[in-house]
Amino acid sequence: MANTENTKAFYNVRIPSDWEVSKFGTVCEKLLDGTHFSPKSKEGPFKYITSKNIRNEGLDMENMSYVSETEHFEIYKRCPVQYGDILLTKDGAGTGACCINTLKEEFSLLSSVAVLRTRSSKMINEYLLHFIKSPLGQKIIQDAISGQAITRITLEKIRAFKVTAPPLPEQRAIAQVLSLMDSTIHTNNQLIAQKELRKKWLMQELLTGKKRLRGFEGVWKETKLVKLFNQIKNVNDGEEIHSIMTISSKLGLISQEDKFDRVIAGDSLKKYTQLEKEDFAYNKGNSKTYPMGCIYQLEDKESALVPFVYICFSPSELVDAKFYKHWFLAHGLDRQLNKIITSGARGDGLLNVNTDDFFKLNVPFPPKEEQTAIAQVLQTADKEIQLLKAKTERLKEQKKGMMQVLLTGKKRLKIETN
Repeated sequence: MANTENTKAFYNVRIPSDWEVSKFGTVCEKLLDGTHFSPKSKEGPFKYITSKNIRNEGLDMENMSYVSETEHFEIYKRCPVQYGDILLTKDGAGTGACCINTLKEEFSLLSSVAVLRTRSSKMINEYLLHFIKSPLGQKIIQDAISGQAITRITLEKIRAFKVTAPPLPEQRAIAQVLSLMDSTIHTNNQLIAQKELRKKWLMQELLTGKKRLRGFEGVWKETKLVKLFNQIKNVNDGEEIHSIMTISSKLGLISQEDKFDRVIAGDSLKKYTQLEKEDFAYNKGNSKTYPMGCIYQLEDKESALVPFVYICFSPSELVDAKFYKHWFLAHGLDRQLNKIITSGARGDGLLNVNTDDFFKLNVPFPPKEEQTAIAQVLQTADKEIQLLKAKTERLKEQKKGMMQVLLTGKKRLKIETN
């Protein structure tokens, strides 16, 4: 593709002149959507697929809904789905997510999901799937919904979407290469899941003293949190070097700009609590991940400002802060917190936790040397997981780059003929 004489325009790129440009409605034998439906029964023998089940990585089988036989029959006869069909989310925040149907059984489908089945003489499903997932495919979808108050694409718009259509042998080769990348990413993610399960087991065993590391024995002591940590009452000193942060139950201490796209502190910033590296902050807001609130340590910044409603404390010389970081994250205080919370969440969404009562809670107090040994094991486990997650991101970027050149013909694969 050195010169444009052998190429033709396709949206904002150029593709080989021997490739066709087709509409989804032309290459698809079936292009249907599900039914507007609210299940009347909470249980049933048939699976009921909605947009929440569609992930680019595949069908989410953990959050499945079910319908009765009668309900299923009424829905399924309007939109029969086959093994290998493409399922595309066409409604809601996840618009554009798609995957191949890997269920061999019949299931019912909500109208927020479209079913695409290609004509074997025109295109293979796997090629169209990769095209939809590609940066170009996603841009086409996002352009179709931009400016609308509700994120939604209609079947009419989907039928009109255009797709690059190389010869079938080249489609198969491209799909095979990209599927191999998917397989590599999936294998790495499985390894991450295994490492996370192992770390969870280590936390359950090591942080409770059920399993002891070599060289350590004896019964662990228990003491009040106030004897091992010092409450932080320092407020913003006015310096501009501090990061302005908030606590996310899943991500920990993150900048307000990352979470809210702006600093939301306003005038209250003057009253924000000032943390130093290694300090802890307890966010009294409840969440699905941490119904009793969550405690995170400041690790990546030298100093930070956090909302004054957080209960903040610093470790004394008696403790290894990393041991308690993991203990807090493992819901170590939940049972005791549940006892001192006087009622449900307040008007501001925070749990009613009295600060004095908080610091009277009990924590395990093994010898500091054992704390350090346990912390090192768990930190090593964390590092392994972080490296694997970074590898997944690199692989995703590599696949993205491959999509950009393979699905537009910028790079051609050698097709072997018998």
